[in-house]
Amino acid sequence: MDDAGAVARRSGGAGTDRVLERLMGLHPKFMDLSLGRVERLLDALGRPQDALPRVVHVAGTNGKGSTLAMIRAGVEAAGLTTNVYTSPHLARFHERIRLKGRLIDEDRLLALLEACEAANGGEEITFFEITTAAALQAFADAPADVTLLETGLGGRLDATNVVARPELTAITPISMDHMQYLGDTAEKIAFEKAGILKRGTPCVVAPQDAGPMEVLEAQAARVGAPLIAAGQAFDAWAEGGRLLYQDQDGLLDLDPPNLPGAHQFANAGAAVAAMRALGLSEADCAAGVRGARWSARLQRLDAADFPGAPEGAEIWLDGGHNDAAGAALAEHMAGLQERRPASLTLIVGMLESKTPQSFLAHFQGLAHAVKAVEIPDAAASLPAEAIVAAARAAGLQAEAASSVEAAVASAPPGDGARAGEGPPRILICGSLYLAGWLLRRIGPPS
Repeated sequence: MDDAGAVARRSGGAGTDRVLERLMGLHPKFMDLSLGRVERLLDALGRPQDALPRVVHVAGTNGKGSTLAMIRAGVEAAGLTTNVYTSPHLARFHERIRLKGRLIDEDRLLALLEACEAANGGEEITFFEITTAAALQAFADAPADVTLLETGLGGRLDATNVVARPELTAITPISMDHMQYLGDTAEKIAFEKAGILKRGTPCVVAPQDAGPMEVLEAQAARVGAPLIAAGQAFDAWAEGGRLLYQDQDGLLDLDPPNLPGAHQFANAGAAVAAMRALGLSEADCAAGVRGARWSARLQRLDAADFPGAPEGAEIWLDGGHNDAAGAALAEHMAGLQERRPASLTLIVGMLESKTPQSFLAHFQGLAHAVKAVEIPDAAASLPAEAIVAAARAAGLQAEAASSVEAAVASAPPGDGARAGEGPPRILICGSLYLAGWLLRRIGPPS
């Protein structure tokens, strides 16, 4: 989902800014899932999606980006090139399109956007659809060995779901998110995610709850897509700080994921299964798990970037924003608490489409305080007072803060809330838009 003002202010070049602002006006609705408009434009462009080699298409609620980052690292470790499409971006629009490992440059992006705008001829089309078409054209113009596509929302009607025969698909864990668009049960959401399944194309399935898994299995049987499912075709688990992975070809004993968090072991298992399906070696799989980088996923920040931060403060950033993400973040914070006791302050900003109470409930008894902020430059930001009310309903102490900087500065110092605590721990979370604003201030991803 894209907030119009935020996207325009987060792009990068002046020329790109102007085109992005124009593209935002081609469709009046905030969200309207359909394939008709993007297929019409792709036809006008000569169907670039049909020219893409070795496409891997990834859907799911949580873990898409992390899983894709590990696959990318493994493919590149094998000496192959990748073209990668992800969304949303954090600091610059260019992050969405990587050509052979590098962010697309300003001149190429501007030319693509203008070409797509001209080919569209003023017809109604969403921002995500026309920019997805631009990415597919970029990949067709400069093909890599492997093309990695991340769905934007759902799967069945997502603009990325236009490749007729990908080499591989993958579905990461499914949970409740975007219910107003995908359905009000996990099973309905799973049906939408299952829309990326294609006849004869294997699909790696990460660990799922029983209901969503039943839907995926039924849809796979209907379309004739073989599943490579966790708990059936492969298993992955943490043991002694290592990642153990087992499938019919044997047992792999790998370094732990470079990306922090216990949930990354499940993501790594799915990534290894995907890499094995692509024919990568054990060494390549190990390099993928060990070498992946993904901003705003339990990213440790430098307290020196926050004037007024409590002395010695430990500051983390994560873009997670739904119930499952809250559970994963709380688990990681609890593990940090066991290793080094510290008062935990959450600095939370969310979009108005999210449900903060279910996210925050996981931190009951763990977080000392919640500081609610509004996301700068995001028209769809949830008011800080709404987050305060949700936090209090979840049993947490909460108050509004005027800014992220003010919230960091007001975090309680160590040895204040509980005996024996060291310097405080701060988690900035709740939205990739908030994370993006902060990373633009600190320094954009490369």
